[in-house]
Amino acid sequence: MGSSLRKKREKKRDFNKAKLKVGREKAKAANFTDTSFKSKSIVVNQGVLTSEGIDSAEQFKQNLSLCISARSDNQRREAVAYITNQISSTPPNNPVGTSGVLAKLLPLLSDASTSVRAQLLKLFRALPPSEVGAHVEKILMYIRGGMTHLSPDIRTDTLNVLDWLLDVAGDEVVSCSGGWLKTINGFSSMLGWNPNVGSAMTSKGWTTASKATLGTKKGPEAQARQIQALARFLEVGFKPEDPVPVKAAAYWDNIYRLPNTPNPFAYLNLFGIPRDEENEMYLDRGSRQRVFDVKWRATIAAGMEGARKEGGTVGRAAAALGRALNGGLDSSDSESGN
Repeated sequence: MGSSLRKKREKKRDFNKAKLKVGREKAKAANFTDTSFKSKSIVVNQGVLTSEGIDSAEQFKQNLSLCISARSDNQRREAVAYITNQISSTPPNNPVGTSGVLAKLLPLLSDASTSVRAQLLKLFRALPPSEVGAHVEKILMYIRGGMTHLSPDIRTDTLNVLDWLLDVAGDEVVSCSGGWLKTINGFSSMLGWNPNVGSAMTSKGWTTASKATLGTKKGPEAQARQIQALARFLEVGFKPEDPVPVKAAAYWDNIYRLPNTPNPFAYLNLFGIPRDEENEMYLDRGSRQRVFDVKWRATIAAGMEGARKEGGTVGRAAAALGRALNGGLDSSDSESGN
């Protein structure tokens, strides 16, 4: 009797509808573990994080990659500083070579962070000067891009890089493909000295040229810095060549010995695309003077006179530019007169 009642209750329990207890949490199990916490770091009691086990070449490549891929300004700056220390050490540690470093870091010329650009300039100054000349054409491409950047700070920092390049490889800068006319075109765009537009007043009294430095608090200082950089560039381009001592064996050395410079026949442009006037290589002082006299002398002289009338730092910079023009072009005028 008792067993039959128990079976009926169990069978009835299977068909009963469960009552929901609203507002009450389900009872936790006895072995419940709370995993809702969030940890910012993982602590290992008997573990030590160190970079001693990583190969120095691999660590160099990791930091070189971080210079571009890191989103944090501080992380990019620290990565560039690490590369600088490795190159400046004795002996220097550079497993990728100067070409590999430049290929990765040249885009940082237009980095938004001022500290990253300042550290990048320190890295460039740590590079061996003898290894920079072969990469001048590529460096100038990024410099010309920075010279016409919208940010005035980036334009100014790019001129600092150009000063460094003129110090370590000035002859290569003004004689490489596009190094002469294209760079002057960059200065023209930056200063607003356009030969097609002109900087003088029109017949109706309206000015037609614009300056990239206007509209900022640092306008006069930035314009003076740009004129000084142009004067320095022209001084290097118009510098007289050092006389080459006569060597009796030089004729046979040029025929039978291997060249001492990379790509010694670049001026022939054997395998490149046809060059126009701007991309041409102006290898000597005379050719640079002639093309400058035809295309840019009148425009830069007019812009220089306008800057000189402004006075102050801009006027002093224009006076320095005038001395560079007079010193570089007087000899060509005297030679043509003779």
